[in-house]
Amino acid sequence: MSTHTKNLTATLSSVLLAGACSLALSMSATAAPVAAHTAVSKSAPIFYGDGGEYPFSNAVRVGDTLYMSGQIGFKDDKLVKGGIKAETKQALDNIQTILLQYGYKKSDIIKCSAMLTDMDDFGDFNKVYQTELAKPYPVRSAFGVAELAAGASVEVECIAAK
Repeated sequence: MSTHTKNLTATLSSVLLAGACSLALSMSATAAPVAAHTAVSKSAPIFYGDGGEYPFSNAVRVGDTLYMSGQIGFKDDKLVKGGIKAETKQALDNIQTILLQYGYKKSDIIKCSAMLTDMDDFGDFNKVYQTELAKPYPVRSAFGVAELAAGASVEVECIAAK
């Protein structure tokens, strides 16, 4: 083999070796460590309340996070009278009852979703929501929907964490 061929072979070998090492380092840098997967312990969900005649739980706790089913303005098994403000107040009172029942409080709420059958009621909903919850307010989504259970005007569901 000529000196030129030997030098070319050595150079190519060095380049290939450097490329292979770079690729291996790149792959190992983006791969999740195996120990992290085995060290994490997952809390089993705990289901609370049976929803009565309906097929859902009132709340589910996973670790320190409580996921609550949506609440409408029901009191004594019927929708409260008085429109969006009364229904919003009652829905939030129902959420408060669930929170307290499972050892949480309103300040533990981190996320709410609100569903309204008439988005023109959004301002009145916000007035009640603002008086019932304190700053810093939970993150929130609001949706206009065609219809809610039992003819309700509003439904609110929340997630709380300690």
